[in-house]
Amino acid sequence: MEVFLAVAGIIILLIGFVGCFVPVLPGPPLAYISLLLLQIGPDTPYSLRFMIVMALAVAGVTFVDYLIPAIGAKRWGGSRYGIIGALAGVVVGLFIFPPFGFILFPFLGALAGEMLGGSNTDKAFKAAFGTFIGWILGTMLKFSTTVVIAYYFFSNL
Repeated sequence: MEVFLAVAGIIILLIGFVGCFVPVLPGPPLAYISLLLLQIGPDTPYSLRFMIVMALAVAGVTFVDYLIPAIGAKRWGGSRYGIIGALAGVVVGLFIFPPFGFILFPFLGALAGEMLGGSNTDKAFKAAFGTFIGWILGTMLKFSTTVVIAYYFFSNL
């Protein structure tokens, strides 16, 4: 049973790492499930306090990840159109030219959204750049959280 839980935890952890870059998969929450799997075994390596703190951190990172691109767009002068375009770009990037589509299409979507919303070219490029920066920061935050979870997983495996 312990071997099954460990292997399942490693697989889910790897999927969690993929989820840091693929918007459809919730990376840090999946990685957290790997910690829960270790808790099911006969030895519980983590305290309840640790598990609650990690759960709150994962929930916070997941929540902030949805806000960062919008904050980036707003900070750089974007509008609702740019944000909608960026989200559409994320969806298109899932299917066209992965993994580079995840980077390219949100930028192009924000740019197109701003242009369709009536923004001039300079403002549209600034908003698209802000959305791109927000996406990069959110990805880095998810990845670093997942690395921390992986550290605790493997150190207690």
